[in-house]
Amino acid sequence: MNAFSPPQLFYNARIVDPASGRDQHGGVLVRAGLIIDVGPHVIAGSGPEGTLETDCKGHALAPGLVDLRAFIGEPGAEHRETLKTASEAAAAGGVTTIVCMPETNPPIDEPAIVDFVLRRARDTAIVHVHPAAALTKDLAGRELTEIGLLQEAGAVAFTDGMRSVTNAQVMRRALTYARDFDALIINHVEDPDLVGQGVMNEGARASLLGLHGIPREAETIMLERDIRLARLTGARYHAAMISCADSVEIVRRAKESGLPVTCGVSINNLTLNEIDIGDYRTFMRLSPPLRNEDDRQAVIEALADGVIDVIVSDHNPQDVETKRQPFAEAANGALGLETMLSAGLRLVEAEQVTLPRLLNALSSRPAGLIGLPGGHLAAGKPADIIILDIDFPYVVDKVKLHSRSKNSPFDEARLSGRVLKTFIAGRLVYEYNEQ
Repeated sequence: MNAFSPPQLFYNARIVDPASGRDQHGGVLVRAGLIIDVGPHVIAGSGPEGTLETDCKGHALAPGLVDLRAFIGEPGAEHRETLKTASEAAAAGGVTTIVCMPETNPPIDEPAIVDFVLRRARDTAIVHVHPAAALTKDLAGRELTEIGLLQEAGAVAFTDGMRSVTNAQVMRRALTYARDFDALIINHVEDPDLVGQGVMNEGARASLLGLHGIPREAETIMLERDIRLARLTGARYHAAMISCADSVEIVRRAKESGLPVTCGVSINNLTLNEIDIGDYRTFMRLSPPLRNEDDRQAVIEALADGVIDVIVSDHNPQDVETKRQPFAEAANGALGLETMLSAGLRLVEAEQVTLPRLLNALSSRPAGLIGLPGGHLAAGKPADIIILDIDFPYVVDKVKLHSRSKNSPFDEARLSGRVLKTFIAGRLVYEYNEQ
């Protein structure tokens, strides 16, 4: 919104601000794209003359979500997803900021490509898009990229996406280099040699299905190594996604010792387990794999008590050719932007996580990690906000999803919680329209 737009007042809302812990009835006043007032005193008619008013009808009003991990095909694989279609899916899911991974063609490993993504997003995307740059050139895990120049160009974090940096010396150099720029290093904690031919969690279920398993140690060994290197260098380190109880304890110990270590979890590992693979459902082939129920409960508890910092969609569109294969030959990845919040609300409904805690991991905490101003409902903050009906029941229909690809693990699942409206800087970019 420009400076000449009339003020907007959202009233009769359940104000949920995870940054401050506020959860109360009230309203929000917006002017020129910024929040200028929030609280129970913001009611209908309390704005200045000419204010546009929106009755939230008691629904939740919260900051837009910030997704730290989304794979978008543009440039190079626009048949899977574009910045435009990804942003439309994000807006429908209440995500107002996307951090896109560098696994494009060419990869985001040069300042010029960072600039291209930012310009392309400004032209076509309806939500904020920030690129994460490659940690190593060509994502090959050998030669470091120019972290300082990439950060100056607009990269908000550094990662090789789905590829783990397996060389410990390279990771040590990356952390040392990044420390001087206060840059965030994100690593996919999975040892490819231990993964081998594995395609799902190692255990009785894999044996029953006749599939090669992936041991938890593929994750924990890489995580333990990275945390020791973070201790050695003093750099900020973020484990992209953890998925098992052993990893939770490793991160817990690191935090208790005061290391600048954070971690994320995929919405898939929070809400699904290996049983959901069912009869070789390839939309459930993921990295990290879906674990058993004990591990799922462990990561839920870690989210509730703050050991896990952020929830990510791990949005990874795949076309029909890469998913309509035997399970062992299908590509990893699933859609996530549009269903992440609704799936997370399962945990709220089960009283395993509070709504403010869920939204903290989905908005204010990830925004803080990469230094963005989103994730707050407070005066002076951007009016990137959503109106959410947390009790709205619906069945996921992949045909109606906004993403170009349709590989949703929640296809035909019953979910509750629908984003009714999404605003970017006070401008409406999405409104639910039942068809």
